[in-house]
Amino acid sequence: MVVSRYSDRSFSGVPTLARNSKRQFITVREFLPEAGAIPFPGYKLLRLRGRGGFATVWEAETPDAGRIALKFLSTQNTGNTTRELRSFQALQTLSHPNLLKTHHVWSIPGMIVIGMELGDASLLDLLMLYVEEFGKPLEVEKLCLHMVQAAQALDFLNARKHRIDGRLVGLQHGDIKPNNILLIGDAAKLADYGLATPTFGPNTPCPRHGTVEFCAPEVFGGYLTDYSDQFSLAVTYCVLRTGTFPFPTPPMGKEGLVKNYQRPEPNLSALSLPERAPVARALSPIPQQRFPTCGLFLSAILSALKLRAITNSEDQLEIVSTRDAPGSSTEFVV
Repeated sequence: MVVSRYSDRSFSGVPTLARNSKRQFITVREFLPEAGAIPFPGYKLLRLRGRGGFATVWEAETPDAGRIALKFLSTQNTGNTTRELRSFQALQTLSHPNLLKTHHVWSIPGMIVIGMELGDASLLDLLMLYVEEFGKPLEVEKLCLHMVQAAQALDFLNARKHRIDGRLVGLQHGDIKPNNILLIGDAAKLADYGLATPTFGPNTPCPRHGTVEFCAPEVFGGYLTDYSDQFSLAVTYCVLRTGTFPFPTPPMGKEGLVKNYQRPEPNLSALSLPERAPVARALSPIPQQRFPTCGLFLSAILSALKLRAITNSEDQLEIVSTRDAPGSSTEFVV
């Protein structure tokens, strides 16, 4: 690979550089992410935090001794890397307390690197901790708190009010699942926007991609709707609430999701009776029959569980029983 305008200073962990005096180009070896490596001055990789089909995420030390997450995307996967960068460009100007912040984008030999907030854990990590260490599922109040936070972020993204390329659009995240909802302190934040897609109308064509167990049925048909993320959020709720999926795993074809696959009716027997109706509505195969927003879906869940979301005296979101909500707090409308 040949690149130009790259510093020829060498330091531990950075690819060796060699200058061609005749052509005045600098050739470099492709960077290999590993513990202790330094992808650029002042940043040191500490440990691997996640691995996907097309990327790895590393915890790294910053020049000021802070911590950051670095996502490495191989430039050999041009389609996925291009889609990730387009999603980053679309989302970089958006600000919401429950969206993971991205700070930088770098190009190094063989890699595009995105610098992001570092999460403490994912909701999948939290579920596994409770099951393995405590032998029980998440407390329903804790689960609902993080689901409400995720719903608020999704409603912000999905609303057709973001100006991109001169048009007002909504954004469907496209890959909502427990390991893409990260925790930073008590706040849940949506992460991994690589499949985020601008939506201009009721139906938006899209590749049949995503995590198959969480995909809305319309994605199998090759399009997104304003309610596709809500379907994935409902599957996520089932998994975190019960440890089981409401559907069997869909079959996969040679090119990914099977076109126009139709799921059976969801199995919601692991949920309590009051929860089943709102979850079934959010999982409707007909997008327009789902809730108008993710927030309304979570409001229905809270009502079924006799819970409500409030903001306390410190302006923090809490989930409390409708029987013992503190009088000093104000009700929060999801």
